[in-house]
Amino acid sequence: MKKPTLLILAAGMASRYGSMKQTEGFGPNGETIMDYSIYDAIRAGFGKVVFIIRKDFAAAFQSAFDQKLKNRIEVEYVYQEMDAFTDDFQRPEARVKPWGTGHAILCAMEQVHEPFAVINADDFYGADAYIKAVGFLNSQCTPQRYAIIGYPLSKTLSDHGTVSRGVCEVDENGLLISIKERTKIFREDAQIVCDENGILMHLSESASVSMNFWCFHPDMFNISRSLFAEFLRLQGHELKSEFFIPIIADDFIKRPDHAIVVVPTSSSWFGVTYKEDAPLVQANIQALIAQELYPAKLWS
Repeated sequence: MKKPTLLILAAGMASRYGSMKQTEGFGPNGETIMDYSIYDAIRAGFGKVVFIIRKDFAAAFQSAFDQKLKNRIEVEYVYQEMDAFTDDFQRPEARVKPWGTGHAILCAMEQVHEPFAVINADDFYGADAYIKAVGFLNSQCTPQRYAIIGYPLSKTLSDHGTVSRGVCEVDENGLLISIKERTKIFREDAQIVCDENGILMHLSESASVSMNFWCFHPDMFNISRSLFAEFLRLQGHELKSEFFIPIIADDFIKRPDHAIVVVPTSSSWFGVTYKEDAPLVQANIQALIAQELYPAKLWS
């Protein structure tokens, strides 16, 4: 059986962070968050990593990863180009924003032919999440059954600003009912609240949220291509519209006999949305090294 593939979404502009956080070092020897993700993925049983990047990121990524990953895991690079899979659609000349995470995955269609997981470049997901993902991809993933790794909302906030999270509604069988994108979530007076157009809504500490860690069958590329064409027809002329992964997931679970399993993980999540998050990320990594969960020099 062919090992599953890990897709890393790394084409974002990092506008809130202020620099190219994807290749910034947070570990004691300059390790990026992606280094820890790939390290966990290799230990869990992934066989290939595919970086989805912008073409102007290519030199930085190859310099950062090619040598240290050599003979450890197969590596490929995919460029998220604005005109990829747009067919005869004429995008507005003023459009500079990428088409979104769903389009980014679609750009890897020719490189991935086995069950695969998708993660963000700037999120630390934890070893257990990769173990759970490989277990699902090897034994449960089918054209009618996908999965998402679910994290408690309380463990995914930032102390330095609001965050956007996909809040999952889950049925009694652990299957996804819906994901509602909440774009301004923060903690206020010991409670988690969401600002919905000026109206504050309270959210549960234990609410399961998507941190964009998905498990897919390669059949999803055909679904995505059809949905992306419809997205372009309806919203392609909007300068900031985006084709998000939850759009694909929402369509999928509405199909007869199709389901997405919400797989809980015991892993702790942390990430970098703002510059101010960087010291906490470094401290968290040092704590994990102190617990001997990772070596001080990751690729020794």
